[in-house]
Amino acid sequence: MGKLNSTHPGLSESEKKLNLNPSKAQATFVGNLSNAYKPGISIGLLGGGQLGMMLCQAAIDLGIALHVLDPDQDCSCHHLAHGHTIGSFKDYQTVLNFGRRFSHITVEIEAVNTDALKQLVSEGVQVYPKPDHLDLIKDKSQQKQFYKQAGIPTSDFVLTQTGAEVLAYPDFFPAVHKSATDGYDGRGVVLLADPSKVNQAFDCPAVLEKKVDIQTEFSIIISRNEYGQIAHFEAVEQVFHPTKHILQYLVAPASLPPGVSDEAIKIAHQIVDELDYVGLLAVEFFLTKAGEVLVNEIAPRPHNSGHHTIRACRSSQFEQHLRAVLGLPSADTSTHSHAAMLNILGAEGSEGKAQYTGLTDALSLPGVYPFLYGKSLTRPFRKMGHVTVVGTTREEVLKKAEMVMVEAR
Repeated sequence: MGKLNSTHPGLSESEKKLNLNPSKAQATFVGNLSNAYKPGISIGLLGGGQLGMMLCQAAIDLGIALHVLDPDQDCSCHHLAHGHTIGSFKDYQTVLNFGRRFSHITVEIEAVNTDALKQLVSEGVQVYPKPDHLDLIKDKSQQKQFYKQAGIPTSDFVLTQTGAEVLAYPDFFPAVHKSATDGYDGRGVVLLADPSKVNQAFDCPAVLEKKVDIQTEFSIIISRNEYGQIAHFEAVEQVFHPTKHILQYLVAPASLPPGVSDEAIKIAHQIVDELDYVGLLAVEFFLTKAGEVLVNEIAPRPHNSGHHTIRACRSSQFEQHLRAVLGLPSADTSTHSHAAMLNILGAEGSEGKAQYTGLTDALSLPGVYPFLYGKSLTRPFRKMGHVTVVGTTREEVLKKAEMVMVEAR
């Protein structure tokens, strides 16, 4: 994992106190609790991966029965969900038939059939996040145009339809080319150092962005219910694989220059209010070396950058998502421990039945908590689980994180 602490200065005394204070985002609840929540309620969930698995775990505490639609009979949710319907969440009729069984539908992945979800809404089913928001967010070109129209700071961009079109923007190089749709976990993103790399550009609708000179990448998880109550978790620093563009680890809370976190929180609030958003939203930011705070991308669901909240916060992102979907009051999102979260990724060059190396050593360390996603097969850089490390100081967490070397082979 390298020298985790080489680029992360220690927190000031005032920053250290952040984990003792309740979230500033708590608000008075004005909804109708009796209508919103009855223990035993069933929710339909599109997608049965690891995010769904952790949603199931949170649902159990609230007495909620989660029923999952996923094509994989051995998906992460299979043994934990209240019910598992094997079928495609991309197929119109399958989603429609599944959704008609429930009063509420939510998602753990964006790539779902939103036409079917819109029909369900017309029939009275409560679908959160809203289908229009899923359409917006799963298309990066629409995302970027939304930021521009709403006055939300983001990197300079143009939209392209073919790979050859990038040559029309020589002043954008070095550039990042992102396919408008179907990008996930680092896929659909390529760095174009100069125009000679045009053969690597996407020959489909895409976004061409000027490469940002990044000081820090960080994320804020925010929730909003239908009554407009908003809550957020503290910002976390993210470190990505240098070539695969997949999250390797995060450190929470983030160590950011004064004022940066407050500015990012204000932007995150602006996004959910502008959209009239309902559910959980992950907002990924760049802090540039010039001190600019820019939105990179958003995700309409629980997110890899919020996994630490299960162990380090007074509520988890998964509980917050369910509360928002059901119109329930937000839980306390304050932090009680410093934390790091390390993804357990499939080893490069390894494919087949999963075996975990380093897991026993990790389990022997105090304050170290592995989470395995129940995936029987591994492949290079596939997310197989994660490890959360908690402690009383940032330095303690970083030191223990250096000792955690878990890999799936």
